[in-house]
Amino acid sequence: MADTAMIVATQLYKNYYTGNVEVQALRGIDLAIEQGEMVAIMGPSGCGKTTLLNCLSGLDELDAGEVLIEGESLHKMGDRARTRYRARRMGFIFQTYNLLPVLSALENVELPLLVSGVAPKAARTQATAALEQVGLAERIHHKPAELSGGQRQRVTIARALANAPAIIWADEPTGNLDSKTATDILTIMQDLNRQQRQTFVIVTHDPEVGELCDRVIHMYDGQIVNGRL
Repeated sequence: MADTAMIVATQLYKNYYTGNVEVQALRGIDLAIEQGEMVAIMGPSGCGKTTLLNCLSGLDELDAGEVLIEGESLHKMGDRARTRYRARRMGFIFQTYNLLPVLSALENVELPLLVSGVAPKAARTQATAALEQVGLAERIHHKPAELSGGQRQRVTIARALANAPAIIWADEPTGNLDSKTATDILTIMQDLNRQQRQTFVIVTHDPEVGELCDRVIHMYDGQIVNGRL
């Protein structure tokens, strides 16, 4: 599988320090994820799920090990090159929406495109198309305070999709939503995965999320305790 995988992680170790106490967040993780897979990472709080996502995506540094994305070593890149790569090839969806309250939905989605160097006209076109994809065509000029929680999360999904990334990382994307809204959001993500074959890696406590994914990776105490490699 590793020869054709989108993501390959080898012997990942990550430690944190709280005062004089060393916490082993990741302890020798080996993992491969195919292009187009939709994978859930599950396990109890504090088991290392979010740390794993952050290390795989290059948001956190590793203490040891290697991550290859599309065959490239993410952690051997310089900070600037890694930031450019994330902006070009990755999208992020978080439990907290991280939307700027003074901007409309459209402006929130197009801002990262403008920052990454996309021309204004193209950024507006891409942002509009992404919001249409998630069913917000009639709400693009509304600010976050004028949107429901589910609509705000749709904006964050649109923002993650706007640059047509190869990989979408999601950390508890349904954590703040009621069950019906969560189901709607999951359906959008599943449809996008099937239609566009983008790779989704989703950290979640929600068993419904796991059921919709191609594979569930279970973690405990910084290690993978099952999950086909």
